[in-house]
Amino acid sequence: MTRVSRRHFLVASLACGTAMRAEAGEATAWDFSFPSIEGGRLALAEYKGNALMVVNTASFCGFTYQYEALEKLHKARKAAGLVVIGVPSQDFNQESDSNAKVKAFCEATFGVDFPMAGISKVTGEDAAAFYKWVKAQRNWEPSWNFNKVIIGRDGRIIACFGSGDEPDGQRVRAAITRALAIAA
Repeated sequence: MTRVSRRHFLVASLACGTAMRAEAGEATAWDFSFPSIEGGRLALAEYKGNALMVVNTASFCGFTYQYEALEKLHKARKAAGLVVIGVPSQDFNQESDSNAKVKAFCEATFGVDFPMAGISKVTGEDAAAFYKWVKAQRNWEPSWNFNKVIIGRDGRIIACFGSGDEPDGQRVRAAITRALAIAA
């Protein structure tokens, strides 16, 4: 084997291993990434050891006001190990047409400082790999904007919530507390 072919072999083997773990239900959130709103990739592995709240968002939704509570939650619980991640989506026809517009809107209107993915599919056959994994694990996918997936420090799903469950609501707070209590 030449050096180049070994490298390709190793990359293919690693990719296949992640896919096999995902199919076997052994994958964790740390195995997935999204396009970043600023370009490049937003790898969830960067947050390994933290608890995550992954939220599919939209700029022109009746629930868009939740950005304010998400930002407050991110700031208040960041030191404890919670990271909020926004995933803008056009799946429900209520998002801007470019990452730049979404980023500008979120920063100017709500002071969003938490990590944001680029505009991504969150439902159906073309959903981002993370959301396909959530569906395979929990038989759940977002039914509207501002649905929330809580991930424990171990990278496993703790709970999934709909739009009506406020980021600072009792049920969501309880799930975050459970997620933060898990050993990484």
